[in-house]
Amino acid sequence: MECPPEKELRPLFLPGNRSVLILAGLLAMAAHSDHPRAAAPAAAPAGQVADINAKFLDPALDAEDWASKFELESREVFAAREAIAEALQLEPGSRVADVGSGTGAFLHTFAEAVGPTGRVYAVDISPRFIDFLRQRVQTEKLANVAVLLSAANSTSLPVGSVSHVFVCDTYHHFEQHHEMLASIHAALVPGGRFVIVDFERIPGVSSEWTLNHVRAGKETVRKEVEAAGFNFDREITVPEFKENYLFRFRKPAAAG
Repeated sequence: MECPPEKELRPLFLPGNRSVLILAGLLAMAAHSDHPRAAAPAAAPAGQVADINAKFLDPALDAEDWASKFELESREVFAAREAIAEALQLEPGSRVADVGSGTGAFLHTFAEAVGPTGRVYAVDISPRFIDFLRQRVQTEKLANVAVLLSAANSTSLPVGSVSHVFVCDTYHHFEQHHEMLASIHAALVPGGRFVIVDFERIPGVSSEWTLNHVRAGKETVRKEVEAAGFNFDREITVPEFKENYLFRFRKPAAAG
C-alpha cells in the first residue's frame, strides 16, 4: 500500500526574525507530538523459519491428506499416544487443551482418558484443520470435545479453563512464543500441567530437515518455558521416541 504524499511545508515569511521563531516552534511541536508512531513489525525469533505456518493457513489445505500423514503408526508420537497420555497424568474430569491439534490425532485417547465429566479442547491456528476437527467431533460423536481456533499470539482459551495443556511437535511453530506461553500460563489453573513434545535438535546428530525446520533445541525450550513462569517437573523417557523428547512442566500452585 502506498503512503499518501507528504504535504508541502511552505516557509512563513514574516518581518524580522519572527519567521525563524515560528518555524522553530513548529518543529519543536512536531518533535513532541503525542500522536503514536507506527510500531515496527516484530522480528522473528532467531532461527525461526519464515512463514513456517503458511501451508497450514492456506485455504486450499487438504486436511484429509494431512490426516494420512499425522495418524500413522510409523509416526513415533502417534504410536506413543498412550504413553504420552500417561505422562500428562490425565484423570476423569480433567480439562486438557491440545494446542496444535492438527487433524486430531490425540482426540480419542484424551477424550477417553478424561471421561464424560472431563473436557478436551482441540486448538489450532489453521481454519481448514478447525473445519476438519469440527466435522470429526460431530461424526465420531465426541461429546466431551470442543474445538477452538487460535491465533499466532493466543490459544483463545479462557483464563483458568484447563488443568492440562499439551503441545506436540508444535512448539517450534510458535512464531510468537512469548505471547503463546503467556496465554498457556493464563489458561492453566494453579498447579496445572504443561507437556511439550518436540523434535530433538542436535547439530551433527539431527537430520538436516530438523536443523533447518526446528528453531531451538530442548535446552533453549526449557529456558523459555521456565522464564514464562513454569516450573520444570521432569523429562520423561518414552520408549517409542527416537527423534522426539517429552518435557513436563507445572504452573506454580496458588500461594497459601
